[in-house]
Amino acid sequence: MRAPSHPKPHPPKPHRHDPFATLNDQQRAAVEHGLGDETAGTPTPTAPLLVIAGAGSGKTLTLAARVARLMLNGADPQRILLLTFSRRAAAEMNQRVGRLLHQALGLPAAQRPPSLPWSGTFHSVAARLLREHATRIGLAENFTIHDRSDAEDLMGLLRHELDFGDTKNRFPLKATCLAIYSRVVNSRAPLADVLGTVFPWCREWESELKRLFRAYVAEKQNQQVLDYDDLLLYWSQMMLEPALAHALSARFQHVLVDEYQDTNRLQAAILLALKPDGRGLTVVGDDAQAIYSFRAAEVRNILDFPAAFTPPARIVTLERNYRSTQPILEASNQVIARAAQRFTKQLWSDAAASQKPTLVAVLDDTEQAVWVADEVLRQREAGLRLKRQAVLFRSSHHSAAVELEFTRRNIPFVKFGGLKFLEATHVKDVLSLLRWAQNPRARMAGLRVAQLVEGIGTASAKRLMKSIEAAAEPMDALRAFKPPPAAADAWRGFLDTFETLHHNESPWPAELARVDDWYQPQLQRLHADAAVRQGDLAQLARLAANYPSRERFLTELTLDPPEATSDESGPPLLDDDYVILSTIHSAKGQEWSAVFVLNVVDGCIPSDMATGNAADIEEERRLLYVAMTRAKQHLHLLVPQRFYVTQQRAFGDRHLYGALTRFIPPEVAACFERVAGRAVGAGSEPVGAPTPAEAARGRVESFDVAARVRSQWE
Repeated sequence: MRAPSHPKPHPPKPHRHDPFATLNDQQRAAVEHGLGDETAGTPTPTAPLLVIAGAGSGKTLTLAARVARLMLNGADPQRILLLTFSRRAAAEMNQRVGRLLHQALGLPAAQRPPSLPWSGTFHSVAARLLREHATRIGLAENFTIHDRSDAEDLMGLLRHELDFGDTKNRFPLKATCLAIYSRVVNSRAPLADVLGTVFPWCREWESELKRLFRAYVAEKQNQQVLDYDDLLLYWSQMMLEPALAHALSARFQHVLVDEYQDTNRLQAAILLALKPDGRGLTVVGDDAQAIYSFRAAEVRNILDFPAAFTPPARIVTLERNYRSTQPILEASNQVIARAAQRFTKQLWSDAAASQKPTLVAVLDDTEQAVWVADEVLRQREAGLRLKRQAVLFRSSHHSAAVELEFTRRNIPFVKFGGLKFLEATHVKDVLSLLRWAQNPRARMAGLRVAQLVEGIGTASAKRLMKSIEAAAEPMDALRAFKPPPAAADAWRGFLDTFETLHHNESPWPAELARVDDWYQPQLQRLHADAAVRQGDLAQLARLAANYPSRERFLTELTLDPPEATSDESGPPLLDDDYVILSTIHSAKGQEWSAVFVLNVVDGCIPSDMATGNAADIEEERRLLYVAMTRAKQHLHLLVPQRFYVTQQRAFGDRHLYGALTRFIPPEVAACFERVAGRAVGAGSEPVGAPTPAEAARGRVESFDVAARVRSQWE
């Protein structure tokens, strides 16, 4: 009798976890919107959704969880468009979605979950779509993208050619001209309106600026280049063509947007053209953190979003805060509750604490700096590392006294800002060579690179670019160019390199070695600190290895460049701990255990440059709110009685007497503990202040300074 056969054991099923178990009810409502009744399969686009995500409410987790839920319900990752405002944010979102899918599917740690191929910034996605449809919309397939510096230089060149610099009255400089042009494009406002509201001193030049901008657009098109603003402008124009708009709308079944309060009118128009009925559209943001109007961001986009559709978009509000203590949230809620228009929300937290945030009254910016330094060190001794403390300020120059005090007392710090990576001369040289090889009609890149050839000056470079402009085939003009006799040998060597690059004879990124062979002698010839700058070029090569092609490398690096460069390098920061100094704008999205906000007085917050109308004042209120909600446990608002106007120091020590900001009236001030600067922290007394013993006796010896001065002339 045969022994009964036993079925082969099945491999153990992967252990799955519910990745959404930690979501609170509001977060879950946003994640499950329109999906609750669906079984697995391809989810149909749902009604539009607006998620009002209060500060510290888990916005990124919620958006990532919604993307993961869509994919788990069968949505094709290729048809999900996720738009962010930085490449870092897009990368973080991808990682979070991947972790959630790993947990939900029980995938082995080594197995990669599905990725989001259409996740990125507005501008990077625009560049990909324009490249894809270039021939259909009248663009050259090899178009290149100007960074801000190149765009300014082109504007300046045309400004000069039109003789606008030879007027008796001051015509705006190239940077201002580009700022005006950019504002018109992104705000979708007429030039006259932009000049009247943002650049009133330039109103008299309206007709000349129109001429300049016409020439600027024509020159870019002639060179087959786009600037940063063109990426959105051309995308929006694509969406006016019904067939293209329909194809793109159908291509992306689900469109999700992070930080929607930071969009401008052009970006909002693109989204509405992609999803006219709002189906499949999810936007996440916080109207209370809309602080970028100087970049043409429009808070009305988020305020008006629900009413843009019929029926109106669903609103889900995230109010539970996972960052700050309840006393900090109570004060922050009170500040923003007085906003003229907003989505109502009341942030709350389980993190109870007895310590209120403080209003610290100090005499001036010097005492402010001393008090902050004292408190930073006191908290450090109590176990709070310097990296977990931040000093925030409205304008970069407001931190000058704090920087001096920190330096005097050997408190290391890092301040956000400085020369950008792409602005370094040597980096621009190499990138310009790559751009020119990619697109020989790129005038600004060509002018820059040609003058790197030893013996070729401005006149010869301009002659070369004019011949290229007139030629049917740019390479023919390059080969026929007759350089000055002194540059003949150097030009032959350059032309050999350029032809190799233009025809892509070396695989990417190996062609950078050819660039390096040619550029190294120029680097040594032009820069005394060539060895230091070489480090940046090595970093550039490492970055290049992460991209599949030269075109993708140039595009992505232009749209989202690294920050650091050896041009600003000083002695290396060897401390393992340091305080963060940052403008409030740069601090958005960050958090620290302790936050010090400088100069919380009228004239600084709100800035005296931002009180011209009610909308500007409301943005200043939101700026203070953003600063306050960066703090987790300790929040200190510094209120100097007198502060200096730094820009005027060259003409004297002009100073102003400050009152507590209008955004903290008495009823809001009740949420704070009041502290007198002189009474807090050892060593915080200004020079000449009475000692504690003298103050206790109630007397201080006096003397007649006026008599002493008179006596010098007796």
